[in-house]
Amino acid sequence: MIKALLLIVRPIATWDWIVRAQRGVVFIAVFFLVPLLVLTSAGEAYGLVYWGKWQAPVLRLKMFPVGEAVVFEVMQFALSLGVVFLGAKLVKAVGETFHGRHTFQQAFTVVAYGLSPFFFLRLLDAVNGISPWVSWAIGISLAISALYHGVPRVMQPDPPQAFGLYVASSVLLVLITLLARFITAWYLQGRFTKLEALIASLGARLPF
Repeated sequence: MIKALLLIVRPIATWDWIVRAQRGVVFIAVFFLVPLLVLTSAGEAYGLVYWGKWQAPVLRLKMFPVGEAVVFEVMQFALSLGVVFLGAKLVKAVGETFHGRHTFQQAFTVVAYGLSPFFFLRLLDAVNGISPWVSWAIGISLAISALYHGVPRVMQPDPPQAFGLYVASSVLLVLITLLARFITAWYLQGRFTKLEALIASLGARLPF
């Protein structure tokens, strides 16, 4: 979580540290990404249970049972991991179109750390008066800003290709996170009735 904050306030120095550390995919996933997602999921779950969420089309405040909140956060956790791994694969593929020989480790490092401000800002979803789209917009803007310094330092493309790789990677990550946000936002707003019923059913089976 500290790295996510530092990438917002001190991106250059933080990316330089990340490059020097040379962490592998497993290390980043287990010791950085998973704890960050667990923290944000716990914060959002607390808000869903104790503060609820306004739902459409008729505005009503839904207070989520603990089981339902847990199931939703587990599903969102898995979806977030999928976003990072898919994003890393696509960024690596995009790098190859710019005649670069990038490793999956480089792409994963860029995406996992680059999206960390986005994941951190999901804590705003705990507040019932804030739209999920607001947290997405702020978070992805901060992530794109962080990627501006991260892509050239981690991926190390040829200088003429650096900006193009940054733009292409940013667009891909915006689209992937937008799709994921669409699913979770519509669920929180009560627009996915079948998904809501499924999650509620699974949550009711939990022993709490």
